[in-house]
Amino acid sequence: MSTVTVGEAWPASGHPFTVEELGRMPDDGRRYELLEGTLVVSPRPGMPHQVVATRLVLVLGNACPPGLHVVAEPAVQLAKDTEFVPDIAVVGTDQINEAKCISPPVLAVEVRSPSAALIDLNRKKAAYERFGVASYWIVVPDPDSPALIAFDLHEDHYTETAHITGDGTYRATRPFPVEITPANLVAGLRTPG
Repeated sequence: MSTVTVGEAWPASGHPFTVEELGRMPDDGRRYELLEGTLVVSPRPGMPHQVVATRLVLVLGNACPPGLHVVAEPAVQLAKDTEFVPDIAVVGTDQINEAKCISPPVLAVEVRSPSAALIDLNRKKAAYERFGVASYWIVVPDPDSPALIAFDLHEDHYTETAHITGDGTYRATRPFPVEITPANLVAGLRTPG
């Protein structure tokens, strides 16, 4: 598919966005996602956000067992009108040769940014829950008060299984055993200002 301007990719008046139109959005430094036919546009993550995500990818990658793979920023298509780009996902071997995930990853992780905090905690969480993503984590990359909030799917509903802050350690069992300390993810970062 060719890349077009935002105006050219915009659907006909009165019609919701689809994943097909989302795929035509330009590579213009913004992150485009789709939530139930509504385009969600956010700036590309800054360096501190990327540092935290990279550190978490390394921790997860070192603990990841055979048959699973840690992937940074994969497209996850939940429906014809919903597609997200989580900061990190853990997927099975059967998913890594595809252009995007069309079946649920076993873990989706969002490193929270101020502009997307409510969407990550409410709307994305609900969409991942409906799609059947087994575990969903939100990392709060605040250098003064870092946190990790973990949700696991039980009987088709998410249950908060951890809310770890600072030097506390989350000893995850899903999708595989791994230990995450929020303070380690933000070490050396400063509060903007």
